[in-house]
Amino acid sequence: GLLLQEMTMAGLHELRFTEEKPLLRGQDAELENSDVFLSTVDTDWKEHDIETPYGLLHVVIRGSPKGNRPAILTYHDVGLNHKLCFNTFFNYEDMQEITKHFVVCHVDAPGQQAGASQFPQGYQYPSMDQLAAMLPSVVQHFGFKYVIGIGVGAGAYVLAKFALIFPDLVEGLVLMNIDPNGKGWIDWAAAKLSGLTSTLPDTVLSHLFSQEELVNNTELVQSYRQQIGSVVNQFNLQLFLNMYNSRRDLDINRPGTVPNAKTLRCPVMLVVGDNAPAEEGVVECNSKLDPTNTTFLKMADCGGLPQVTQPGKLTEAFKYFLQGMGYSECQGWARGWRVPARAHALPSASMTRLARSRTASLTSASSVDGTRPRACTHSESTEAMGQINHTMEVSC
Repeated sequence: GLLLQEMTMAGLHELRFTEEKPLLRGQDAELENSDVFLSTVDTDWKEHDIETPYGLLHVVIRGSPKGNRPAILTYHDVGLNHKLCFNTFFNYEDMQEITKHFVVCHVDAPGQQAGASQFPQGYQYPSMDQLAAMLPSVVQHFGFKYVIGIGVGAGAYVLAKFALIFPDLVEGLVLMNIDPNGKGWIDWAAAKLSGLTSTLPDTVLSHLFSQEELVNNTELVQSYRQQIGSVVNQFNLQLFLNMYNSRRDLDINRPGTVPNAKTLRCPVMLVVGDNAPAEEGVVECNSKLDPTNTTFLKMADCGGLPQVTQPGKLTEAFKYFLQGMGYSECQGWARGWRVPARAHALPSASMTRLARSRTASLTSASSVDGTRPRACTHSESTEAMGQINHTMEVSC
C-alpha cells in the first residue's frame, strides 16, 4: 500500500490506504528500449526561437493559451534538454490527462536543444540571473498571463530566480532537485579537479544520479550517458555547466527569521528522491521557504530523476498540487475551501485516490490574495522559530 507521513514537531501521523491503480508502472517495461524510453510524439508540438535580451531561446509549445489559465512552463537540468528531461513524465498517460487542460511550454537553455549550433569560442554564456531574465520574453511572446513552472536541478534554480524577480508572472512552482546554495571554494576546486579526471558525460551523470544508481541502475545510466554524449552539443553543455557551478546562493529566507526576508510568494512543491544527490540541498531549500505555501515531497526508493523513474507518483502529486491551487472540482475539500474566480475544473476522474485520501485526511485552508489563488496550506505559520513545517513522504 501507499504510506503517507505527516512529519510535525508535535509527532508523527500516518495514513495507510490501498491504491486502486498502481502509481508506478513497472520500471523494467519503461526502460526496456532506450529509444522508446526517450521518444516523444512530436506531432502536436511547435518549435520557436524567441528573441530575448540575452540571445535566442529555443522553445517547444503545445496548445494555445486557454482563457486565464496559466501555462505549464518547464526548464531542464544541465546535461539534458526538454526531451531528455521531461519526455517520460509528459508522455505518461495520467499526465497527459492533466496537460490537455493547459498549454505546455518547454524551454531549452541556450544551446542545449538537439541539433543546436555550437557557440563560437569566447562566447559569454548567460548567467543564472540572465537565464531567468530571458523568460519574460517567452511569456510575452505567447501572451501568457502567468505560468506554473516545473524545473529540475539547474532548471529549478532558474525558475526560482524567475519567480523572485518576476513574482507576478509565476502562479506556482514544482522544483525538483533544487540546490539553493552556490559552490564554495572547496566545492569549486573539487569540481575543477573532477573535470580534469572525468569526461563531461561522467561529470554530468554524477550530478544527475546517486552513486548507488550509477552502480546498480546501469541500463538507465547508460541510456543517459549515450544521449548526453550524442544529443547535446558538448561545447555548449560545458558552458552551461560552468555557469551553473558558478551560481550564487538564492536570496531566500523563511519569513520572520531575518529582517526583510525574501521568499517565494507562490505555492511551491519541492521534490527529491530519498536516494538523490540533491537531497541535502532540497532539504535546506525547504527550511528557507514559507511553510504555509510549501509542500516537501520526498519520494522513497527514488533516485536523481523522479520524473523519469517514477512518473506515476509524481503525476499524482502534481494533480494534488494543482487542486490545491483551485484547479479542481471543490467536492471533497474541507469546509471553508473557496475556488478562486479564475480557477478551472479538472474532470472528477483526474482526482485520483492519492489526492482524495490526502484531502480527506488534512484540514485544508486557503485564502485569496487579490485575484491570485493561493494553495491549500499544509501548515499554519506562527512566530519565528515556533513555525511548524510539514513533510509529505510517499512510498510504495
